[in-house]
Amino acid sequence: MLADKDRIFTNIYGVYDKSLKGAMARGHWDGTKGFLEKGRDWIISEMKASGLRGRGGAGFPTGLKWSFMPKESDGRPHYLVINADESEPGTCKDRDIMRHDPHTLIEGCVIAGFAMGAFATYIYVRGEYMREREALQTAIDECYDAGLLGKNSKLGYDMDIYLHHGAGAYICGEETALLESLEGKKGQPRLKPPFPANVGLYGCPTTVNNVESVAVAPTILRRGGAWFAGIGRPNNTGTKLFCVSGHVNTPCTVEEAMSVPFRELIETHCGGIRGGWDNLLAVIPGGSSVPMVPGADIIDTPMDFDSLRDLKSGLGTAAVIVMDKSTDVVKAIWRLSAFYKHESCGQCTPCREGTGWMMRVMERMVKGNAQKREIDMLFDVTKQIEGHTICALGDAAAWPIQGLIRHFRPEMEARIDQYTRNAVQSRNVRLEAAE
Repeated sequence: MLADKDRIFTNIYGVYDKSLKGAMARGHWDGTKGFLEKGRDWIISEMKASGLRGRGGAGFPTGLKWSFMPKESDGRPHYLVINADESEPGTCKDRDIMRHDPHTLIEGCVIAGFAMGAFATYIYVRGEYMREREALQTAIDECYDAGLLGKNSKLGYDMDIYLHHGAGAYICGEETALLESLEGKKGQPRLKPPFPANVGLYGCPTTVNNVESVAVAPTILRRGGAWFAGIGRPNNTGTKLFCVSGHVNTPCTVEEAMSVPFRELIETHCGGIRGGWDNLLAVIPGGSSVPMVPGADIIDTPMDFDSLRDLKSGLGTAAVIVMDKSTDVVKAIWRLSAFYKHESCGQCTPCREGTGWMMRVMERMVKGNAQKREIDMLFDVTKQIEGHTICALGDAAAWPIQGLIRHFRPEMEARIDQYTRNAVQSRNVRLEAAE
């Protein structure tokens, strides 16, 4: 269990003063100028030493990503872009950072921007996040007034931060679709290569990072990469915000150590499973785009990237969706299929056609109005979509269905059998009535 002294987000619940003065009283903006004076290479090496992996879902090493930016400018400006388009169903951590602890993010932007030679940061905020944008803009204005941002900064590095409000499209959470949207174009993913580190926003070197990935950077530098690396287990280090929703007694967003066992996370922070542990059916451990896992398989699993990958799922954004035995799992996955069908940008044929086809088959599976051989056909189609699209939305649409078939095939078959029995009985009744 994470000790209070090791928490990075000290105001995640909005209990304390979120203003610049309140943030400074809690230790933020302490020694920031000193970090910048130590130079870009020192900052990146500390980030690498911390073992921080991207908190937006993919889990790519953050320090390594920062190092991809060109060391010298070729005349093009460098940009830092913050992905605050938190549209993954079940995920609600970044909104709490922006709403209650915004100075962690702003200080992180200055440090990350300096490390990559970026003189401007664009924060792309999800379309539905109105109050979050207002809170973040207020905090940015405070920093300008205090001389921490803008020209002739007290920190010795001039950085401008701009907020950009999206229009509520899930696809804009993909980094290149986000860049397209920032440029005023339709939010559709770009082919890679070229990668954003070389050709990103406005054709310039760009790094796109998740809110949480950047917000933890100042505390890592203050306490040292080795401190962060000492939490969790190798390759899965540091603290992590977990968003637990669904059938637990007290759903919450909580900062915990990486690799915390699932049982401990739920018992300590969520008051246990609704109806007790025997009532646990399944868990989606990382937001709607990762496969579900049966409750019995995940109970004692460490909540980190590698352990959940071994369960053929993933940590993703650590949005833990808990389902008890009252859940209709087939209907739950149909609902996710409908979401991905609605949010597909339509650029790639497998995703544009496949998401609609899968949704319609799943709609029949909910009722049982299908044949058992269609289950295998559905699985085959998910494999034809997975890995065959420009971005990962195709994978995100395919994986929940794969998880359902892998673990709950008997439920699907029983539903088909029941539907068939009901159809036969209904026909017999009609025949008897006709006689």
